[in-house]
Amino acid sequence: MDNRYAVILAAGQGTRMKSKLYKVLHPVGGKPMVQHVVDEVSKLELSKIVAIVGHGAEKVQDQLGESVQYAVQGEQLGTAHAVMQAAAHLEDQEGTTIVICGDTPLITAETMASLLSHHSEMKAKGTILTAKAEDPAGYGRVVRNAEGHVEKIVEHKDSNAEELLIKEINTGTYCFDNRALFDALKKVSNDNSQGEFYLPDVIEILKTNNEIVSAFQTASFEETLGVNDRVALAQAEQYMKKRVNAFHMKNGVSIIDPENTYISSDAEIGRDTVIYPGTIISGNTVIGEDSIIGPHTEVKDCTVGDRTTIRQSVAHDSEIGHDVNIGPFAHIRPASSISDEVKIGNFVEIKKSSMGKASKASHLSYIGDAEVGADVNLGCGSITVNYDGKNKFLTKIEDGAFIGCNSNLIAPVTVGQGAYVAAGSTITDDVPGKALSIARARQVNKDGYVK
Repeated sequence: MDNRYAVILAAGQGTRMKSKLYKVLHPVGGKPMVQHVVDEVSKLELSKIVAIVGHGAEKVQDQLGESVQYAVQGEQLGTAHAVMQAAAHLEDQEGTTIVICGDTPLITAETMASLLSHHSEMKAKGTILTAKAEDPAGYGRVVRNAEGHVEKIVEHKDSNAEELLIKEINTGTYCFDNRALFDALKKVSNDNSQGEFYLPDVIEILKTNNEIVSAFQTASFEETLGVNDRVALAQAEQYMKKRVNAFHMKNGVSIIDPENTYISSDAEIGRDTVIYPGTIISGNTVIGEDSIIGPHTEVKDCTVGDRTTIRQSVAHDSEIGHDVNIGPFAHIRPASSISDEVKIGNFVEIKKSSMGKASKASHLSYIGDAEVGADVNLGCGSITVNYDGKNKFLTKIEDGAFIGCNSNLIAPVTVGQGAYVAAGSTITDDVPGKALSIARARQVNKDGYVK
């Protein structure tokens, strides 16, 4: 196999998005468009990936990190000009280069691999990824000769009546012999109404040199969708949602209402888990088997075990074990660790805390900056008072402790193993193991007071 390279075009400002956010960083399926492209192209056996950046270069580099090399297009003078910026990385290399736009988040590694294979089999100098569009209006038409080689690409506005009937369109993704590409780029002219250097002109130059130019038609038009405005962004979101949900359902996950369920393309979900409507599973979330998520639940960057239920709740950046029951209306904030068989009930907030096996906070509690042991019962209204206005402090509740309703634990404080805290207490000192701590005023009844 010859050397293979990729050039990702990610320098356009995207003015039609009408956004302060750089176009290729707009998310689809919870992940920036350009990240989708890089993740897919990285599945191929490539020697080098070069991202062409311009507007917002620093933010794109922050997103992609060291997964690619970079070339900067200082002025946006067209797609051919953009690819030419990769010359310092690729110009002298032998092999094949695939050129992809950073605003095509739905393209898959499988399609790109098929494009590369077709290019090699045809011994072509250039190959265009095409698709069949039921409504090809606005797209460049791909005109083939009798042998199936590309005769030319005709823009919609320049097509004659016969060419307008062609439904095979240019998707903007190409495959080139690398040396032929950079030789042809030097010959591209900007003698056009926009005064820009266009990559499709490379195809015409190769044809003029009697080189073989081929086309590979993908079966999925939606996969080639380029996002230039918010309307197309919403279309891409719908396509991605449909693809991801179908993947999980085919792998044994029950999604009750796929139209109203949103799952990240990076999420992993085990068999026989049920996802109810209104659920958003985002980031690198991993959910085990036989769990129930939703309805109306948000889980982001969490690890969730088997047989766990999370209903009408929010969980972010946390670890949640097996056989856990959360919700309704609970909030698991970042850096929390929920062990097996824990119950987190309605209107309970857990923040940067650990809950040991089989512990319970059934309702109306705040547990922040705490280490809670196993088999602990936190009564209704239990609060770890962790903040003094300047610093956060740790509360420790050891195994088997019982915290009565409406108790305040003023951190830093430790409640020992098997200890009891009486309801309504405000605890400011450590409670020894097996002790009962009562920290409240004595009850006084004043007879006849109301009269």
